Amino acid sequence: MNTEVDHLHLAGDKKKTIENIVSKIKNPKILELGVHHGVSTKLFLEICEKNDGYLTSIDIKDDSSVSNSSKWKFILSSDDNFEYIEKFLEHKFDLLLIDSLHDPDHIQKVFYFYYNFVKVGGIILIDDISWLPYVMNSVFNNEYIENTNREIFLKILEIYNSNIDNFSLSFDFKDTGLAILRKKNENLNECKKMISREYSFKNTIKKFIYKPKPKL
Repeated sequence: MNTEVDHLHLAGDKKKTIENIVSKIKNPKILELGVHHGVSTKLFLEICEKNDGYLTSIDIKDDSSVSNSSKWKFILSSDDNFEYIEKFLEHKFDLLLIDSLHDPDHIQKVFYFYYNFVKVGGIILIDDISWLPYVMNSVFNNEYIENTNREIFLKILEIYNSNIDNFSLSFDFKDTGLAILRKKNENLNECKKMISREYSFKNTIKKFIYKPKPKL
C-alpha cells in the first residue's frame, strides 16, 4: 500500500466516526486485527487511557514498538492462527476491528471465528469496504483495490443476508469506507451464496432489448 493510500486509510472523517463509536463505551475492551503503522492502535489507546479500557492487537508483523502502554497487549501472529491466539483471549470484547488481510475469504474466516469473542450488543468494524476512491478517474485510480474492496463489500452483504436476525449492519462510505455491525445474539448462521438475477435472461432483455419509455 503506498503512502497516499496509507494516508486515506484512517483519515479525517472516518477516524472521527470510529472515535465517536468507541468513546461511548465505558471501560472498553477492544480487539484489533491488523496494526500496520499503528494509527487505529494509537487512537484506541488514547481512548483506553481516558476510559479505563484495554486493547488487544494482533498482527503478523512485529509492531510491538508502536506503544509501551500498560493498556495494550500485542500478539505476534497471523490472525487466522486460531488455536494459538485463542489462549490469549481471556474475555469477551466490546469492539472488534477487522483490518488485516484485505481479502473477502479471509475476512469471512476471521469474522466467523472472532464473532464468538464479541459481547452481545458489541460492535464489529470492518475497514476498507469502499471501492469508490479507487475507480477510474477517482483519487487513487487503482483497479486491484477497486475490485478487492467491492468483493469485500459484497461478501459482507452475503454474510448479513444469512444473519439478518443476528446482527445489524450499516455502512459509512467516508474515505475508504467502514462496515458497522452490532451483535444481537450469539447465533451466527453459515454464509450462503446469494443468487443474483442481474444477468438473468429476463433482466438482459429488459436492459438491452426492451427499454420502456418513462411515463410523462
